[in-house]
Amino acid sequence: MTPVSTGRRVRTATAGLAVTALALTACGGSDGDGGGSGSGGSGDALTIGTSDKITTIDPAGSYDNGSFAVMNQVFPFLMNTDYGSPDVEPDIAESAEFTSPTQYTVTLKSGLKWANGNDLTSSDVKFSFDRMVAINDPNGPAALLANLASVDAPDETTVVFNLNSGNDQTFPQILSSPVGPIVDEDVFSATELTPDQEIVDGNAFHGPYTITNYDQNNLISYEAYPDYQGLLGAPKTEQVNVRYYADASNLKLDIEEGNIDVAFRSLSATDIDDLRGNDEVEVVDGPGGEIRYIVFNFNTQPFGATQPDADPAKALAVRQAVAHLIDRNELAEQVYRGTYTPLYSFVAEGLTGAATPLRDLYGDGNGGPDADKAAQVLQQAGVTTPVQLSLQYSNDHYGPSSGDEYALIKDQLESTGLFQVDLQTTEWVQYSEDRVADVYPAYQLGWFPDYSDADNYLSPFFRTENFLGNHYTNQQVNDMILQQLATPDPAQRTALIEQIQQMVAQDLSTVPYLQGAQVAVVRTGVEGASDTLDASFKFRYGALSRG
Repeated sequence: MTPVSTGRRVRTATAGLAVTALALTACGGSDGDGGGSGSGGSGDALTIGTSDKITTIDPAGSYDNGSFAVMNQVFPFLMNTDYGSPDVEPDIAESAEFTSPTQYTVTLKSGLKWANGNDLTSSDVKFSFDRMVAINDPNGPAALLANLASVDAPDETTVVFNLNSGNDQTFPQILSSPVGPIVDEDVFSATELTPDQEIVDGNAFHGPYTITNYDQNNLISYEAYPDYQGLLGAPKTEQVNVRYYADASNLKLDIEEGNIDVAFRSLSATDIDDLRGNDEVEVVDGPGGEIRYIVFNFNTQPFGATQPDADPAKALAVRQAVAHLIDRNELAEQVYRGTYTPLYSFVAEGLTGAATPLRDLYGDGNGGPDADKAAQVLQQAGVTTPVQLSLQYSNDHYGPSSGDEYALIKDQLESTGLFQVDLQTTEWVQYSEDRVADVYPAYQLGWFPDYSDADNYLSPFFRTENFLGNHYTNQQVNDMILQQLATPDPAQRTALIEQIQQMVAQDLSTVPYLQGAQVAVVRTGVEGASDTLDASFKFRYGALSRG
C-alpha cells in the first residue's frame, strides 16, 4: 500500500468559523431531557467556574491540568476513558492492538471530519505525534513518548506505532494522556507551537465540543460538535461556558449566589467545609490521584553541580535533611483539613506498586519529622547551618491554600535552626517557564496523573530525559523503568516498581508529601458531576446537565 503523504493537504472545505461569544447565563430551569451520557439533550448553557490556568491549548506546549481540561473537550484521541471508568478504550479508533511486541496498530473510524470540514485521517495522527517529538517543548508532554521510535501511516485509516522496547504495558494508556490529542495538520505548525487564537480561528476540533469564543484565562465558550464520532458520545448540554477566576473567594461567592453552576479547582479547604453545609449546592468528591511534592534542581540547589561550592554529597544531605523535617500530618490537617492526606510514596496510594520508602527512610520512621536526624545528616556531610535555601511556589495554580502550605513548610524547616528559607512566589504562566530554565533551586509542583498506572508517577520524573528537567539522572533507575514497562507478568512488574521507589528515595530528586482528591461544587439540579470526576482523573463537561 502507498503511504499517505504527511505534507499539508488541500482543504476539503474553506468555510471559516464565525466566532460568537455566548452570553453567560444565570442558573435556571432546564429545557433538556436530563438523560445519560450520549443522550444529546438540549437546555440552557451551563456555566463552570475555575481558578485553574491555561498555558496553551496546543498539546505540544502544555502539561498541566488547566490546559488539558480544555483539550479533553475539543480534541480527539485514539484511546480514551469513558465517564466513570479507569479503562482505556478506542475513541476515534475502530480498533487498537499490538500486532507485534514492538508495533501497536490503530485503525481509525472511516469518514472522520474536523469541525472546519477537513478530513481527519491517519496523516493527521502521524503528524500529531511527529510534531510532538520534534517540538519537544520543555513545558510539553513529549517525555511520555520516550518509547516511540516512529509512526507510519500506510493508508488513510491505519496508523502503526513502532516502539523501541517491546511489550509496553502502558502504551495504550499513553495514547489517552496529554500527549495523545490529535491535531489538524492544515492548522498546526509542524515545527513550533501554534498560537491559541490560530487554533480557534482554524476550528481545528473534533471532540465533543468546539470552541466558539476564546479569551484565555477569562472566558471560553463551547458548543457541542454534532459530528463527533468518539467514545464519549453526544454531550448532554449543547452549550458550556467556563469562567476563570483570579481569586478563589470570588469563585466561592459565585457558586453560592447562583452565578455559576459548577465550581471546579480550586477552593480552599475552609471554603469547601463551609459549602458542605449549604443546601443550595452539593460537594462532589472524586478519586484522589493528585500529589504535591518539592522538586530539587540538581544544578542550582545548594551545593548543586553548577554552584561555586558544588559537592554532590552535601547536596544530597540538604535534600535528606528536608525529607527528615517535613511534617506531612501537620500540612494535611492544619492547611487542608483532611482533604489531603500524608504521602510517603512516589506513587499515589491505592495504585498497584505503591510503597512507602519515605516513611521508612526519613523522619521518625512512623511518618513524623525528626530534627535530630536532619541535623546529623548535615553534620556528617560537613554542611554549615543554617542552610540558605531558595524555595518557590505558585500563588495561583495549586489553589488558594498554597501560600499557607509553603509558609508552614518554611516554618518546619526554619524552626530547627537548620535552614534559612527564602520563600518566593510567581504566577503560573511565568512559573512554568522559569522552572525549566534553572531559575528555581527548589520549588513546588503538583501532579495530576495522565492514566491510572504507577508508571505515570515514575517515567515523567525519573527517566534520564524527564519532564521535570531538573538534571537528575540515574542510569540504573532509567533502565529499571524501561524494564518494568516491558514486563507483562504483574507480580514481577510490581516488584520492579517497588524497587524503583526505593532507589529514587535514596536520591531524593523530589520529596512528595501530600495526596489529595478532586472536588467539585455543583448547584442543586446539576447532574453528572460524579461521572466527570472519573477514575482517569479527567474533568469533562459533556456529562453535565440540569436535571
